[in-house]
Amino acid sequence: MRIGLLDGGQRERRPATLDEHVERARLAEDVGLASVWFSNIYGHDAMTIAALAARVTTRIELGTAITPTYPRHPHAMAQQAASTGAAARGRFTLGIGPSHRVVVEDMWGLSYERAYAHTREYLSVLVPLLSIGKIEHAGRRFTVRAHLTSIDGLPVPVLLAGLGPKMLALAGTLAAGTITWMVGARTLRDHIVPRVREAAAQAGRPAPRIVVELPLALTGDVAAARELARRMFKTYASLPAYRAMLDREGAAGPAEVAVVGDHDAIGEQLLRLAEAGATDFNAAPFSLGERDAGLDACLRSLVRIGAQLAAPRGSLDRGGSEVSWPG
Repeated sequence: MRIGLLDGGQRERRPATLDEHVERARLAEDVGLASVWFSNIYGHDAMTIAALAARVTTRIELGTAITPTYPRHPHAMAQQAASTGAAARGRFTLGIGPSHRVVVEDMWGLSYERAYAHTREYLSVLVPLLSIGKIEHAGRRFTVRAHLTSIDGLPVPVLLAGLGPKMLALAGTLAAGTITWMVGARTLRDHIVPRVREAAAQAGRPAPRIVVELPLALTGDVAAARELARRMFKTYASLPAYRAMLDREGAAGPAEVAVVGDHDAIGEQLLRLAEAGATDFNAAPFSLGERDAGLDACLRSLVRIGAQLAAPRGSLDRGGSEVSWPG
């Protein structure tokens, strides 16, 4: 399982500046993480950050998690993604999703009706543009006869943030996989992974990526960290799509699915996600303050955990002795 950073998913008390986002990408690469992903909630545009971060990094994968579909025509989305892909020289992955009714209708004043049909047709336009650079499509929502000349950024893989059965099927059939948020190991194993894998197999596509994103705190005070997570991420418990996933997990709220504890405890929780089928884990770090590890120490601990997960039997090297993580 590849380990990355979700930058912007922390619900920070102060919004990050553009320079801070770019510096975190540089830090993520320096410590040895596999990827850094940028959220696209209210702050800076995620693809813009990724393009800038690409110019100060050389190895790390850069992605968006996620860029909403409704505000962008699929050709405009493809053009920006191709440009970002060119800046990243093949290291960029575009994560998209339709977002939520409360965002699309209450914030943007657009209709969220038939979100599945919208997403299916959107992908039918977007994926060919980001694969071969051209599309001839006449549908109910989009009629697009266009091409891209910025083919130096192609191909760009597309991941779909889907949680319901039909969206997960799209993620396996039309996209390269899915990105989840606020989904625990049980729901991942029993709901997310089987549906995406089955759809990909039936479509004759490669094994899909399953990118799992969760809040994470490297701390010795688990109870206080979970209480902070309850307050910081409480909004997600009220959004229907996330509420359904939390109910499947048997979790009262985001605090119960957050990854919290010391190095060993976090390793155990990430091992369960890997065994459930996650191909990638992206941490959204949060902390209680001075009592917890800083971002640098947190990311370095995640790098060590990633290496240990790749070792035989998921063994943990702790102070020279080997301790097996429970499965």
